[in-house]
Amino acid sequence: MRLARRLRPLVFLVPPFTLIAVFVIYPILATFYYSFYDKNTGLLSLDNYKEVLLSSNPLNIIIARSFSHTPPWGALVHNLVWVALHVPIVTFLGLIIAYLLKYHVRGSTIIKAVLFLGIVIPPAVGGLIIRFMFEADIGIVPILFSYVGVESLSKTWTLYPQTALLALILGSVWLWLGFSVTVFAAAMETIPRSHIEAAKVFGASTWQIFYKIVAPQLKPAITVVVVMTLLWDLKIFDIVYASTGGGPGGSTTVLALVMYNYFARALDYYKSAAVAVILTLVVIPFIVLIIRRERG
Repeated sequence: MRLARRLRPLVFLVPPFTLIAVFVIYPILATFYYSFYDKNTGLLSLDNYKEVLLSSNPLNIIIARSFSHTPPWGALVHNLVWVALHVPIVTFLGLIIAYLLKYHVRGSTIIKAVLFLGIVIPPAVGGLIIRFMFEADIGIVPILFSYVGVESLSKTWTLYPQTALLALILGSVWLWLGFSVTVFAAAMETIPRSHIEAAKVFGASTWQIFYKIVAPQLKPAITVVVVMTLLWDLKIFDIVYASTGGGPGGSTTVLALVMYNYFARALDYYKSAAVAVILTLVVIPFIVLIIRRERG
């Protein structure tokens, strides 16, 4: 009877553990296994990885053999460029906007709601919006550059390798900025108002209050924003697929799109699994590094 009472709580753990095993653990192990599976010989080998890493197909290039001053540079490099530009812009801009809305702007609730629209919009729809934003004659970005006399940027950005990747990255800033502002705004609610008032009494400027009082207390929130943005950038797919499809000439191809091309277009599930493993291996070091740095 005592043993039965002790084991009774474990019965309630069976359904969730079963679901986790079927829908999480098994797919992970199966993906890893099939990434080494050779469909021609039925043996395990590195041929899938060699093929996806050495492929000469522009839509499936993961790492370019030669780098020019404009894309395509390969899907992996495009992801890293996305991270290098998008993460700091979204983090810093979201922090500044949240700080200004909290302490220096009235009616901030309405502004926050407008900024949060980017997160509510489905990514595929957001990709189409980005495409129209950078469309010549009708897009807001080319029109603004046309007004200021910069004719070289008053064109359709997504049609040229020199500007297509940058257009998607800048557009994704708008889509993800609402998340950053919301997280920072919520974190700022935990900062005692007395700290801000005391700093003002002692003559601290707006920048000093932000840099020495607000920012240090938002370290956990900054970690959350950086990690979540990093994950979003590395697995980005919907925006690219809906706006450019990886073009022109593969200049906006990313790893998730390469994985999709192998899976849905080439129907090569084994190479698709190999790309999925590569994507996972790219993500893990970034996350571990950021978490260790924040804890240290």
